[in-house]
Amino acid sequence: MPAPSTPSAPAASTPMPALTLRAMEPDDLGACHRLSLQFKWPHRLDDWAFLLQMGQGYLLENLAPEAPLRVVGSVICTTFGQSHAVIGMLLVQAELQRRGLGRRLMQHVAEQVDGRSLMVNATAAGTPLYKQLGFIQEDVLHQFQGASAQPVLVSLPPGERVRPMGKNDVTTLLELDARATGMDRSKLLLALLEISEGVALDRDGEMLGFALVRRFGHGRVIGPVVAPDAERAKGLIAHWINTYSDSFVRIDVFASSGLPAWFDKLGMTCVDHVTRMRHGTPPVRDAGMQLFSIVNQALG
Repeated sequence: MPAPSTPSAPAASTPMPALTLRAMEPDDLGACHRLSLQFKWPHRLDDWAFLLQMGQGYLLENLAPEAPLRVVGSVICTTFGQSHAVIGMLLVQAELQRRGLGRRLMQHVAEQVDGRSLMVNATAAGTPLYKQLGFIQEDVLHQFQGASAQPVLVSLPPGERVRPMGKNDVTTLLELDARATGMDRSKLLLALLEISEGVALDRDGEMLGFALVRRFGHGRVIGPVVAPDAERAKGLIAHWINTYSDSFVRIDVFASSGLPAWFDKLGMTCVDHVTRMRHGTPPVRDAGMQLFSIVNQALG
């Protein structure tokens, strides 16, 4: 995610410190976490660790003894196969924004991805930078949150049901996700399955879709959700809303999915939106399978 907006631009007289750009290491995660807390981002230290496990991180480091933050900028890039990559956790210390540091981090990432197409979920503050770098808009993601939700009833087609996922479903899950996204996200999904609960949409033993839920930030996040159409996606999502009706639940869904209006009716609150942007050739997706909610904004 790009750096959020700040209350005001830094004074022009504020000197630019000498910064080192280097690879992010596990020992840096505490400092990166403190940087994200400056902007009230919900990521736990465990969430940062998972992101670094999935991708390659880079940071800008201020080694001056009087520096209030050692890590003043960050970005994590996750590759999916040989053709695609996603950018996340692009952060720049508030006092140092509008100094070209976000551009410096992005240009460094672009040099590392071997010509892969890049995808990012951009905040309003970050969108101008990405446009300048040649990114174009693909969609908009709406972030919904809620707690103590009322029971959600969704009718599935005859013969279809939502059931717990098992080990025998993993291969099909990877195939369905690849059809929906046009990308090889096997490493990410296998890692998610280690920390997530999952349900499958089943018709006479055939798996038609799936939805995962896991701990993240202030509670739980639902995603990814993959299904043939919006009504079946609603059935999968409703299962987790009902299961965790007494807990804080978050989900990020595409505007093009038609689901935002449904969440409004459920009484869940849309607290934010980001713009899905891409630089390079888009993936080839199967029209018969769709990604309705993402893993998180940093991973797509």
